[in-house]
Amino acid sequence: MKIMGAVLVRSEKFVTNLDWNLLRTFVVIVEEGSITSAATRLLRRQPTVSAALRRLEMQIGNKLIERGGGIFRLTAAGRGLYQECIDIYGNIARLEDLAQAATKEMTGNIRILLASHVVTPILDKVLTEFHREHPDVTFSIDVESSREVTQGVLEKSAALGICLLDRRIAKLEYELIYREYFGFFCGPAHPLYGQENLTLDDLRQCSGVSFETDSMEDALRPVAKFRKMHDLNHNIVGHSANLEEVRRMIMCGLGIGPLPIHVVAQDRGDKSLWRLPPYADPPAVDIFVVTNPTKRLSKAEATFIKVLKRQITQETVAERTYSSGS
Repeated sequence: MKIMGAVLVRSEKFVTNLDWNLLRTFVVIVEEGSITSAATRLLRRQPTVSAALRRLEMQIGNKLIERGGGIFRLTAAGRGLYQECIDIYGNIARLEDLAQAATKEMTGNIRILLASHVVTPILDKVLTEFHREHPDVTFSIDVESSREVTQGVLEKSAALGICLLDRRIAKLEYELIYREYFGFFCGPAHPLYGQENLTLDDLRQCSGVSFETDSMEDALRPVAKFRKMHDLNHNIVGHSANLEEVRRMIMCGLGIGPLPIHVVAQDRGDKSLWRLPPYADPPAVDIFVVTNPTKRLSKAEATFIKVLKRQITQETVAERTYSSGS
């Protein structure tokens, strides 16, 4: 009994003295794969993040990451701690819902992460009907980059995400919600604005603007692949993770750039944007609902995801594909 009591005292002391912010910093370091990238994401200086890792290793009593000489590798202790941290933050995110669990009416908050300018009547319909049936449930909808959406779902800080994919993570589940096409556009200040019967040759010497994910290794791979195939690797003079800002730069004449054709239909009607080649067979990009099967969902979260997925399956992929336009 004395031995068990001593263990409990040590455990309580450890929990009391542990700086929980260090755990969050550790999670970001692991996810980013480097101290430098973690510092950028956390908006901190690199030495500060390195010092935080050292303090955590001292409190844990084990080395967590092998670093140096081009090596960045989790130790066995680091792998175990990372998994525990993911579970901890997922459980913390559910505290509000757990406090409401005893009520008869469905309550709680559903956090949804969306990539910039997700436009689909499927989500709109489900939100409308769900709110009508469960008016006490609240929603938090945050717009992030597709990579941040996926990361948020992986960390269990959100019930679901809707985004483009740069890669599939084995721990997550993906379901295609819709398919959209990206066309190339220019604004009124651009020399190609208003010109008919253009060809891809006319675009090759133009400067461009695009999304940060427009690369062969990221979410807009189909667009990057099309540009590479047709030698359209423009001199990129502006980029953003936000669709509205890419659209702004195109309209202001900084360069030509890709945008989802259905999203900018009104801009084309207002003559704010001019469609450029290709007019046929533009790059197709798939948008997915991303969920984490290991996240313990509240009743509201589980019900919403179920309703959303059921609505998706009621339509064929063709019905969930936007027109490529002309």
